[in-house]
Amino acid sequence: MSATDAHPHGHQHGHPHTGAAQHPPPPPRRWAALAVICLAQFMLVLDVTVVNVALPDMAADLDLDRAALTWVVTAYTLAFGGLMLLGGRLADTLGTRRVLLAGLAVFTAASLVTGLAQSAELLIGGRLAQGVGAALLSPAALAVVTTSFHGPERNRALGVWAAIGGTGSAFGVLIGGALTEGPGWQWVFYVNVPVGLAVLAVLPALVPAAAPGARTAARLDVPGALLVTTATGALIYGLVHAGDDGWGDAVTLLALAGSAVLYAAFAAVERASRAPLMDLRMLTRRPVVAGSFLMLVATALLISFFFLGSMYLQHARGFGPLKTGLAFLPVAVGVGLGAHLGSRLVGRIGSRACAVGGTAVATAGAVPLALLSDDSSVYGVFVPGLVVASLGVGAVFVTATTTALAMVAHEEAGLASGVVNTFHEVGASVGVAVVSTVAAAGIGAGATAGFTDAYALLAVVAGASALASVALVPRGRPEMTGVPHAH
Repeated sequence: MSATDAHPHGHQHGHPHTGAAQHPPPPPRRWAALAVICLAQFMLVLDVTVVNVALPDMAADLDLDRAALTWVVTAYTLAFGGLMLLGGRLADTLGTRRVLLAGLAVFTAASLVTGLAQSAELLIGGRLAQGVGAALLSPAALAVVTTSFHGPERNRALGVWAAIGGTGSAFGVLIGGALTEGPGWQWVFYVNVPVGLAVLAVLPALVPAAAPGARTAARLDVPGALLVTTATGALIYGLVHAGDDGWGDAVTLLALAGSAVLYAAFAAVERASRAPLMDLRMLTRRPVVAGSFLMLVATALLISFFFLGSMYLQHARGFGPLKTGLAFLPVAVGVGLGAHLGSRLVGRIGSRACAVGGTAVATAGAVPLALLSDDSSVYGVFVPGLVVASLGVGAVFVTATTTALAMVAHEEAGLASGVVNTFHEVGASVGVAVVSTVAAAGIGAGATAGFTDAYALLAVVAGASALASVALVPRGRPEMTGVPHAH
């Protein structure tokens, strides 16, 4: 999906410690462990975008409506994002290896169930369960990486981890297209099963169990995790429902109002808790607010582009799944290139210039998409527009992470990272829910007009974000620490 996804840990695992800190000897098989853990993380990242190309085939096989298709995408990111901070705390309490293996087992079993699904309920339930497994696996995996390597080795290991985020989303659309057109959409999920079982078999030999006394028991803020997940679920339900019954419908309004109440309850629980899931005081730090805002916008834009683009090419332009996947490859490369340019530029021209520039480029790419007509060229207008937009979004991802992590105190980096990651997954879920509702007519009837409305909205969001970044994002240049933030 992006070069971003899980540093939800409440500890500063991501930052190399300076000074004469004494580290235990590094595990002898750490590089082999890194390779296997990165394979597991690759599956998690893949599962965000891999389903997009398969959605029309799923709809035809299981008779799914637009709302159900939207939930197939958002259920995964909803559970992943809502429970990721709790997963990080569980890894601290129960031990990283134990939680890593548990998360992998849940994700693998859920992938099998999802592939076997014969109804919308089972399919969406399987996606939720996949998200739960991912929320356990990802923070534990990153903790293993950051505690197994020290000094320059750690930066190299984290660089590999970050690269997985960028390549996972790129390969997701291509693998999704190839599997859907070949053995069938079910294999988008089945493919995780042999990989998951293989990783489960070899990981215990490569990742040592934590030494006794190495962990401290942490209080688990389960109410907080459930409240933030339910609040986001209610928000998505209201947004998706509006596409069928309108914004003034009683159910739509009730869901949106319920979401607001649940978010307020979450804030109250976090303030009262002695061991909160999310330290809300972090949201008084301008760099964290700016980074969270940029992450929310960048993820919402990117996942919306993938979702809408897959629907547009297959519903309105008659593309098959594989052809759709191939059309998206330059877009995925654009995200990676934008992230690379962003990482070079943010330290030179500063966070604000990079944020404004990135969102402005994303706006420029989205405008031609809002002006598509029935006879617009896919390769002359649609794909180039998406590539330009993805270049801008890639730069914004890097700016979001570096602003939030490199411009706060060193000891707050883990907390800041957790906040930013939560906004990452929420952005994916809410973005898809909104554009699905706006493009409802296009998705249902294959009409270009519905899709252009949604792309116009994305152009407005990107443009408004560029203006907001002028006021919100700090002007300074973040000190780059070589700490990626990987989805």
